[in-house]
Amino acid sequence: MSVENRIRVAVVGAGKFGTKRAMAIAKNPSSEIRVVTDTALESARSLAENVGSEHSTNWEETVARKDVDAVVVATSTQFLSEVTHAALIAGKHVLCEKPFARTAEEARISVEEAAKRSLLLKVGYNHRYHPAIAKAHELFEQGLIGDIQFLRCLYGHGGRQGYEREWRSDPKSGGGQLLDQGVHALDLFRWFLGDFREIKAFNTTSYWPIAPAEDNIFALLRTDHGQVATLHASWTNWKNVFTFDIFGETGFLSVTGLGGHYGTERLCLGLRHTIGVKPEEQWFDYEGPDESLGKEWKDFLDCIATGRQPASSGEESLRTLQLAQAICQASNNTPGVIVPSSSDRSLSTSASF
Repeated sequence: MSVENRIRVAVVGAGKFGTKRAMAIAKNPSSEIRVVTDTALESARSLAENVGSEHSTNWEETVARKDVDAVVVATSTQFLSEVTHAALIAGKHVLCEKPFARTAEEARISVEEAAKRSLLLKVGYNHRYHPAIAKAHELFEQGLIGDIQFLRCLYGHGGRQGYEREWRSDPKSGGGQLLDQGVHALDLFRWFLGDFREIKAFNTTSYWPIAPAEDNIFALLRTDHGQVATLHASWTNWKNVFTFDIFGETGFLSVTGLGGHYGTERLCLGLRHTIGVKPEEQWFDYEGPDESLGKEWKDFLDCIATGRQPASSGEESLRTLQLAQAICQASNNTPGVIVPSSSDRSLSTSASF
């Protein structure tokens, strides 16, 4: 692509993930970062030097610049919706990091603004672009394991020193494990199964002093067709873990690891030819650096060029956020069935099940 046709980009947020996102964008010859903005001057300046752009501490001026076509919003959660909405009003395409907003109500105004202005709005759910997960979805779409019976995901880590003082642990800032890592699983659940209608859930604050934010979330989701998804997202797993399993009528797909501290990314395809006989298994290993952000950006650029709606679009991601809110509501308002204690005289010893 010629220099004149490059997509001109502004990155708002120069923290750890904003830096990763900017470095991935800088590698793509079809785009050019014009400005990096962060309220911390040194963070903005340092990242701008690395990607060869200008820097700023004023995001309002940044999103309004006439030499910017698209804005990447990589702030902490409490500012995502405000910056995204302003960028859309300024006529820019937007890639906003997950979870998109603190609430569905915050996210909805951006979805409506993007639709009104015919702008592309994508939320950064990069797990879809991890090779093992993308391959699993491709094999599922080919019908290799039949209709899905259930999904399950375990995702977590143990935090780090001072984790309770970070913004992601503050509920007013959109903190808590569900909006941190849990929403990635919800996005994947919806990618494979669509919408869910019935929810049961528990959240706990098991270790980190961050209440009312949760450090563990346990959720059980069911579709109208009776398919079930289970999620456990944890900040007290102590060892980094990611597993994502898709079980169908005739086989299964199992992803483990995400690279780095989560271990080598692997996919197992298991096909059941006969009931009671061990499935035939085929393994795919994906080693090397994580290139999911680069692949996601390339896909977004193609959406801008062709006008097609992106994966994890604003509208899709609004529904994911609505699902997350429903899980929170279920975990706060549903006490569950109380099991009688052994001292409860009303418990019949002759009960049958």
